[in-house]
Amino acid sequence: MKTIEEAPFKQLLEIISPSPALRIAHFAHGEEESIAYLSDFAQAHDYEYQINTTDPDHATQLSKQFASHPSTKALHFPLQRPRYMMQGKLYDYLFVTTPIPPEIRSDFLQKSHSIIKNAGLILLFIPKTDSQTRYDWLACLEEQYYVASSTIDDLFEGIDLIISKKMHGWGG
Repeated sequence: MKTIEEAPFKQLLEIISPSPALRIAHFAHGEEESIAYLSDFAQAHDYEYQINTTDPDHATQLSKQFASHPSTKALHFPLQRPRYMMQGKLYDYLFVTTPIPPEIRSDFLQKSHSIIKNAGLILLFIPKTDSQTRYDWLACLEEQYYVASSTIDDLFEGIDLIISKKMHGWGG
C-alpha cells in the first residue's frame, strides 16, 4: 500500500469526537506512518490505542517502542484467530491498514464486528485499484451488518478509504 500522508490523516482524525475513555484498535502490518499518527493522537487525548499487527517481530518491536506509553499496546494478532474479542474490550474506532485477502474479508469483518462498540466505526484503507474492489468491500460490509458505508477516494493518493458503522443489535 502507498504511504499514508500525514496532513490528510490528521484531517481524518478530526471525525473522532472528544470523549473520555475512548478506545481505538488498529490492524496493521508495518504501516509505521499510520501507527505513529494514531499513537500521537491517542497520547495527546489520553485514549487507549491497541495495535494488532500480523507480524510477530513487528509486534515485539512496537511493544519495545511504546513501552513508556501506557495507553498504547501492541500485540501479535494473526487474522486467522478464531475470535478477535479479548478481555471483553470494545473499541469505538477500528482502523484497518493491513491488506485483507478477498477470501477472508467476510470472516474478518464478522470477527471485527464483535470488538466494535455499538454504532462504532470501521475505517478500511484499501489500495486505489478499481471500482469493483470498492464494491466488493461495500457488499461484504453490508452482509456483515455494517451500515452507512461511504467511500472517500480523494483524501489520500493511491488509497481509498471506506468508513462504515457497526449496526447495533444485529448480527454477531
